Amino acid sequence: MIHSDKNNLILANWLLVALCLIFAMIVIGGLTRLTNSGLSIIEWELFSGIFPPLNQKSWNEYFSLYKTIPQFELLNYNMTINEFKIIFYWEYGHRLLGRVIGLFTLVTVIYFHFFKKISKAYLIQCYVIFFLVVLQGFIGWYMVQSGLVNDVTVSHYRLSLHLVLAMIIISIIFWLILSLKKKKLKNFFDIQKSNILFLVLISLIFIQIIFGAFVSGLDAGRIYQTWPLMGYNYFPDDLNFKNIESFVNFDHHSLVQFYHRNLAYLISLYIFCIFFFILIRKILYKPIFLVLFILLAQIVLGVFTLVTDLNIFLASAHQISSVLLVLSTFNLYYSYIK
Repeated sequence: MIHSDKNNLILANWLLVALCLIFAMIVIGGLTRLTNSGLSIIEWELFSGIFPPLNQKSWNEYFSLYKTIPQFELLNYNMTINEFKIIFYWEYGHRLLGRVIGLFTLVTVIYFHFFKKISKAYLIQCYVIFFLVVLQGFIGWYMVQSGLVNDVTVSHYRLSLHLVLAMIIISIIFWLILSLKKKKLKNFFDIQKSNILFLVLISLIFIQIIFGAFVSGLDAGRIYQTWPLMGYNYFPDDLNFKNIESFVNFDHHSLVQFYHRNLAYLISLYIFCIFFFILIRKILYKPIFLVLFILLAQIVLGVFTLVTDLNIFLASAHQISSVLLVLSTFNLYYSYIK
């Protein structure tokens, strides 16, 4: 079967809409976390929660359920129902958008499957995207469950898994958009000596995203709100490395923030090394300058988020710039490999 440019255009438009939806999902998810709204709906409600409460009785039922979890009992015991509605709508919007994304990908994959208007290679990638979207929904609920019993917030490990999977999904979509634009579906896992330089960079950025989620999940940004030092020292005062285990204690707020800061320094240095590598080879000026610009924005936003007591707008912008940094790095890598 001949796969026309028209059919590829349909796929490209679908991917572009999917990219925007996932991007919005990441932004709203970040704001849901920043406003501590993620535990406002304590039931799964795959179908029954499509519409928000439409009367006072329904609001009272949701609020009564929220009152049974530790977050209300220990932190928000004096919350009014009007205050509850604010955090409810953040979580509701996050879940509603998740349903839209799931339905959107399902309908499109069914269409591509039965009408076979796109090549098999692209169709397989669409299956992968749909599977990951469904998996993301289950991981989201798995994450919420961690904050319903013995804690006032969700597990930062599960939060990081939820965020990283979202980044993987949006990265796959962006890679396919680049492939359609350039009319060549390149193999991301093209393990060659010259490509390792860029694969290491992408790996470092994803590790940094994990630590960023740890910082967010633990509220570790509230421990030391000074820069470039942590308090009055490079190393936090409350760190005591007694054994190997103390180096990987990712429940320690100060340690997590320390790693997050220093990974940022390492990534910055690494990107500058790649920059000089590209200058020597006289290639890819636009992609690397884009990466450098977004990296600078990411650093500035990170510092100002810290020193302004985690201003919600700056914190959200910091997360948005992390998504842009991932996509710009993928663009650089795609442009480099053959």
